[in-house]
Amino acid sequence: MPGESLVVQPGFWSNYLLAMCSDGWCAERPVPEWFGDDGADVDALSEVLFDPERWPVFRVPAQDGPGVVVVYRNLDGDHGTDYLLTDPGRSSVEQIASWDGDFSGTGLTWRELIRIADSPACAAEGVQDTAARFLLLLPLLTDPDVPETASARLIAALAAIGAPPGTISITAEHLLAHLTRRSRHDPTWASPLSGG
Repeated sequence: MPGESLVVQPGFWSNYLLAMCSDGWCAERPVPEWFGDDGADVDALSEVLFDPERWPVFRVPAQDGPGVVVVYRNLDGDHGTDYLLTDPGRSSVEQIASWDGDFSGTGLTWRELIRIADSPACAAEGVQDTAARFLLLLPLLTDPDVPETASARLIAALAAIGAPPGTISITAEHLLAHLTRRSRHDPTWASPLSGG
């Protein structure tokens, strides 16, 4: 089921990103309020996101080149999130990553992530808002060498989706620390965007 309308629902971003904030490296426990959500909203939306009768799909098409589709895989006993690379010129898709309590796959470099986030294909169905696109793609970041501007970009995206000013910096810090520490991107690997 198309899930794009869910990204603006209270509780969505906590469901999608909160697990990446809790890595055990910091004594501060992440909470839904970091994303401007409350526990009741998170619980209500998780029933929709993880409903075995539905598989929410979030399309992030790009104007020039491959885009990404995020799929909540709600199989009985096999829940997870799959990330598929799509190319408008091809009928096939390629799974580039999955999240099953832990990340696996090639993911994207910072540059690839920004290119997709900042170039919505306005004629195609999917998420068009660049902040939401950026945050949907964020779990795919496997680049240990993000630029100094990454934190500011993440803070701006979190502000755009309603994260409160009092927690926005710590949320961005937790997310970036998790992503850059768990990185498995080897510069010698062929990028999924280059057809490698």
